Amino acid sequence: MSADGEPDDELLGRVLLTRVLEPGDETGGRWVRELGAGAVVRRLREGGPALPGVSAKRWAGLLARAEAARPGRDLEAARDAGVRFVPPGDAEWPGQLDDLGDARPLGLWVRGRPSLRMWALKSVAVVGARACTEYGAHMAATLAAGLAEHGWVVVSGGAYGVDGAAHRGALGAGGATVAVLACGVDRPYPRGHTQLIGRIAEQGLVIGELPPGEHPTPSRFILRNRVIAALTRGTLVVEAAHRSGSLVTARAAQRLGRHTMGVPGPATSGLSAGVHDLLRGEAALVTDVTEVVELVGDIGELAPDRRGPVLPRDLLEPAARQVLAALPGRGVARPDEIARSAQTAPDDAIARLYELRALGYVERHGDGWKLTRQAVMSVRDGRGPG
Repeated sequence: MSADGEPDDELLGRVLLTRVLEPGDETGGRWVRELGAGAVVRRLREGGPALPGVSAKRWAGLLARAEAARPGRDLEAARDAGVRFVPPGDAEWPGQLDDLGDARPLGLWVRGRPSLRMWALKSVAVVGARACTEYGAHMAATLAAGLAEHGWVVVSGGAYGVDGAAHRGALGAGGATVAVLACGVDRPYPRGHTQLIGRIAEQGLVIGELPPGEHPTPSRFILRNRVIAALTRGTLVVEAAHRSGSLVTARAAQRLGRHTMGVPGPATSGLSAGVHDLLRGEAALVTDVTEVVELVGDIGELAPDRRGPVLPRDLLEPAARQVLAALPGRGVARPDEIARSAQTAPDDAIARLYELRALGYVERHGDGWKLTRQAVMSVRDGRGPG
């Protein structure tokens, strides 16, 4: 912005170029980095010779787009829709997007009140299949709600399936969520999520690279995913088939040095096959929010140790457990046999056997000892006797 609050040439240039260059255009990004947005726009407006890296045919298409672009009108339309344009270098610009190099966005159109830069500092992407199962929707919503309760911002793409479940999970927990769209942020897509995206804009943020009114295309969905990956500390994939777009997000996260995580699904489910491929590589397997936070959070934010239930025999002294383990699963054993197997003295073995009898683990048969029926069952099903 200029001193009088009016857009300067650099800002207007970047706004215009969002109409001219497709998201992630590295050739155009290199022009902007080397020459500045204003200089690139002047070259396009003057119709001069092609800049390096494009054919004459493509240059002609860029010239036609530039001639039709009206950046002032786009900024006015954005203001009317409650949308602002955030370019690199702005106080609200998330610096981690600079990791994309020449493929970083020319700027982001932002709808919603919070600061994008502040929210992105502690954010996790939750992505996955559009045609997800009930299991996938449940896991996405549960994990997103848990992340929100732990103070994390949930970032996703606003799509059907896992994306929508993640957004709803965060919103339902009263938390923060960001939808990254592959179209103009004033034009919710998919149409069936108009109400959801409106709610996200009220409680969180809706962002995108494309100017007001622009529609999505298949390539724009794929290129949008690099923004999700770069914006967040890590990407969590919940259900994804082999060719799922969410795998593009995960692989972009890996290239950028971000954490990549996956939620395992049934081995027979094609919708989890892509996640399982990730898990066979460098992605981390996670099953609940504490495991996610341990990966992406600060030092010391550790998930609790995973242990089975405490069983009655776990509370026995080690010597008593050793004698109990020395008894055969079937039949009777003499004290000297039990002592040898437990690697202890016969007198100690007898003392432990009487202790175990009082607890219901063993019973005496003449000169021998055997496990009680309840003790045998506890070995099979993991319960204590009684």
